[in-house]
Amino acid sequence: MTTTSAPDETPGVTKKDEAYGELRASAALWAGTSVLITNQRGQVLLQRVSYRPTRLLPGGAVDKGESPARGAARELEEELGVKATVTQGLAVDWVSPTGRAAPPALRFPGELLHVFDGGVWDDDRIAAVRPAPGEIDGIEFAEPADLPSLMSPGDARRTLSALRARVNGAGPVLLEDGRPIAPTVLDRVGVLRTARARHHLPFHAGPVPAGLAVRQSWVWAFAPDGRVLLLLEPDTGAACLPGGTTEPEDGGDPWVTAVRECREEATAELGDLRYLGYLSDARPCARVRYAAVLASLGAAAVDPATGRTYVRVLATPEQALEFFDWGPSEAPEQLAAAHRGRAVLGIPRAVHPQPVTEIVRPTAW
Repeated sequence: MTTTSAPDETPGVTKKDEAYGELRASAALWAGTSVLITNQRGQVLLQRVSYRPTRLLPGGAVDKGESPARGAARELEEELGVKATVTQGLAVDWVSPTGRAAPPALRFPGELLHVFDGGVWDDDRIAAVRPAPGEIDGIEFAEPADLPSLMSPGDARRTLSALRARVNGAGPVLLEDGRPIAPTVLDRVGVLRTARARHHLPFHAGPVPAGLAVRQSWVWAFAPDGRVLLLLEPDTGAACLPGGTTEPEDGGDPWVTAVRECREEATAELGDLRYLGYLSDARPCARVRYAAVLASLGAAAVDPATGRTYVRVLATPEQALEFFDWGPSEAPEQLAAAHRGRAVLGIPRAVHPQPVTEIVRPTAW
């Protein structure tokens, strides 16, 4: 019996339209839509709903004849009282019949669930949210690492995958039960599954005051294309800038600390170095920041201080901030200082966004 597979083609002569339509209907799936929204700290907006013990992203079922994007905008208005146009997709997830803990009576056939980017909301927009009475008990913002404890396993996997896709900047990803079918380095290492470094510390562009001890020295190491070096822990997915704690052999010079730590952690050699400022800690102590030219990376090696071999990636400075919780006002100050240092070093501004790139072989610029 001859049939066709595309819905807009004419079925084969031996199968009537009605029979062909019944065949396609028997394979029908649910269609769902959701929206990923973050605040200025990179925390994810979750809804507390009256009908489930776990948290959800805003969203729901796509109505008959409705596009997923229009469904997402409708759900935002119905659930949160927010009018928005949703245009940027982050992920499409094939949720298999066994990939969702649905009661047998639902006869869940599987679902194609779209995740859209709702953007970064400021305090005013968050304050304007009006949860739907009787359906949405309220909203909260959660750290990415806390999603598995707040959401169902499949919802948490999907949300983290979509969030990594947004950070990566390479466009929407295809998922199967929340897992990317083509994992990036961010997925493979598991970025954002553990708590981000939280340093809500004031940044000062001037020199470290006399008598204030320098405890750490960190570097925005710029490749020639304007991206910076980040180090990812292979066992936790946690990220850091290259750098670290001062040691006696550094002779009290934070510049020497920065150069040594970059060599030990990443086999990175630095060129020109520029002082940016420092963070003041309540201990009290100072954490110094530099901008530098990234001259080369050798073969990956074990960091003697941690026993780890870091995964080395290049990301735009704006992407780099997504890996940390440095505070809604403190992080932009550090970013601005890094760009001032980049400009002094004569390095162009990186195109943003662009995919995060892993460096696996020795590289010199």
